[in-house]
Amino acid sequence: MDQRTQLLLQKKDLVFAKKGINSALLGGAFWGLDGVLMGMVLSLGPFANNMSIFAAPLVGACLHDGFSTLWLFIHNVVKGKWKDYVRTLRTRPAKMIILAAILGGPIGMSGNLLGIYFAGASYTAAITAAYPAIGAILSLIFLKEKISRRVWAGITLAIIGAFVVGFVPPEGSDYPHFYLGIGLAAIAAIGWALEGVMSTYGMDLVDSDIAIGIREATSFFVYIFAILPLFGGAAYKILSDSFTTPSGWYIAVIGLVGATSFLSWYRAMNMTGVSRAMGLNVTFAIWSVFFGWLLNNLRITPNLIIGVIIISIGTILTIGNPKDLVNLRS
Repeated sequence: MDQRTQLLLQKKDLVFAKKGINSALLGGAFWGLDGVLMGMVLSLGPFANNMSIFAAPLVGACLHDGFSTLWLFIHNVVKGKWKDYVRTLRTRPAKMIILAAILGGPIGMSGNLLGIYFAGASYTAAITAAYPAIGAILSLIFLKEKISRRVWAGITLAIIGAFVVGFVPPEGSDYPHFYLGIGLAAIAAIGWALEGVMSTYGMDLVDSDIAIGIREATSFFVYIFAILPLFGGAAYKILSDSFTTPSGWYIAVIGLVGATSFLSWYRAMNMTGVSRAMGLNVTFAIWSVFFGWLLNNLRITPNLIIGVIIISIGTILTIGNPKDLVNLRS
C-alpha cells in the first residue's frame, strides 16, 4: 500500500471515529432526558395508584420498549432496511443480539426503571453510570479491545464521579426505599455492560440499526409474555389503564427519545468500540442532573456538583484524541 493510499484510509477512519464519538455523546444526552421524563411519568396515574410497587415501573418499561420498538421499525422502514429483520434473525449473530437484549432490556431496563421509581432519576443515573468499567473489562477479555491508560483513567474518573453523585440519599421521605433503588440500579449497570459486549460481538456481521431494532423488539416481547404475567391482573390493569390516561401517550413520546438514544449508542459501539462508547455514553449522568433541575425541580447539592465535575473531566480524558483510535485499529 503506498503512502497516499494509507493517508486517505487513516483520514477516512478518523472521520468514522469522530462520528462514533458524537454518536456516543448524543446517546448520553438523550438517555439522561429519557430517565428524567420516565421518572416524572411514573409518578402519575395509573402508575402511582396501585397496590404493587414493582408492577408499575415494569409496565412502564414494557411500554417504553414497545414504543421504542415501533419507532425503530419505522426508522428502518424509511431507510429501506425492514427486510433485514427476517434475514438477520436467521443468523447466529442475531442469537447473540437476542441474548444481549434480554440482559440489557428486561434485566437492565427493569433495574433502571425500578431504580428510578425507588431512588429517583438522577441518583439512578449516577449508579448505572458505573457500567463502562464492567464493559471495558469484559471487552478487554472477550473482544480483545486495546484500551489506553488515558481512556482507563477517564472511565475510572467518570465512575468515581457517578458514585459521588449517588452517595447521599435525597432529603425528605419521597424515596423510603432509596437503597433498594440503588441496588437495582447496580443490577442495571451489570446488565448493560454485558449487553454492550455481546451486541458488539454480534454487530460484526449485523447492521447496528437492525441490531438495536431486534434488541428492543426482544425486550418488549419478553416483558409482555414472561415478566408481566408474574404480576397477574395488576400489571395488565395498569397497562390497559395507561391508555385511558395521558401517561401512556407520554411514554409513546418518551419512547422516541429512548429509541434515539439506543440507536446512537449501538452505532457508537460499532464505530468506536465498547469501552470508549460506554465511557462517553456515561455522560447521561450529567444530563440527568441538568434535565432533573430544568424539568423536575431537582435540588442541586454539593455532591451533585462535585460528581458532575469529576465525570466531565473523565469524559474529556475518554474522548482524548480520536487519532489514537485510528492508530489502535491500524
